[in-house]
Amino acid sequence: MNRKKKINQTLKAKAKKANAKLHAANKSPYIAKAEREQLAKAQLVIAPSVDLADSVLSDSGAVHSPAR
Repeated sequence: MNRKKKINQTLKAKAKKANAKLHAANKSPYIAKAEREQLAKAQLVIAPSVDLADSVLSDSGAVHSPAR
């Protein structure tokens, strides 16, 4: 009985590791804190320029019809 238990335990452990390797891609990669801050600053610089372009288009009185 003890030998069967040990064999089954080993096989289950190998199957568990193989299954874990298949699903490892679901985890997003780590981004360092300094890099996150740089990305946030870059988005702040880009975002206001996009907002200005949108406000200029809306102020011109142009009406955009949705393309179908």
